[in-house]
Amino acid sequence: MGWIGESVDSIKSLQFRQVLTQVVSLGMIITSALIIWKGLMCFTGSESPVVVVLSGSMEPGFKRGDILFLHMSKDPIRAGEIVVFNVDGREIPIVHRVIKVHERKDTGEVDVLTKGDNNFGDDRLLYAHGQLWLNRHHIMGRAVGFLPYVGWVTIIMTEKPIIKYILIGALGLLVVTAKD
Repeated sequence: MGWIGESVDSIKSLQFRQVLTQVVSLGMIITSALIIWKGLMCFTGSESPVVVVLSGSMEPGFKRGDILFLHMSKDPIRAGEIVVFNVDGREIPIVHRVIKVHERKDTGEVDVLTKGDNNFGDDRLLYAHGQLWLNRHHIMGRAVGFLPYVGWVTIIMTEKPIIKYILIGALGLLVVTAKD
């Protein structure tokens, strides 16, 4: 049976105290990851400090599978900046470049119009029905850095969920059967 048989035998030979220790260790790993994520949210000022580029609309600058690091500051958004935004009615954030900035004279608020570098037209067709500009609350953050191709892991696990479940199961089994 090989590796699987050895893992099952290993689990059977564990005592309750060992299993409890392994489960607590797994819980601490998950908790640590969540604390790091929340810390990044506070540090960057963005609700999602890291995003994966999911389409080719920003090529050649950013390719599908690149990971972007975001930061959101109080500075006004300027044309040419790459922003990540949410549109009302859509769950998945969009990574595009600001092509126009519109400042309202009465309130001083800034609205922006975006476009993918590899797209022919602006993003008004992507916005909510009747919406012509993005407001500040739509913007999740500005791109301040990226890692090429690292996000493919996320894309593959999203497009083929069975791989995600196999990976999570294998990692859980590894944690539970690991000897101290």
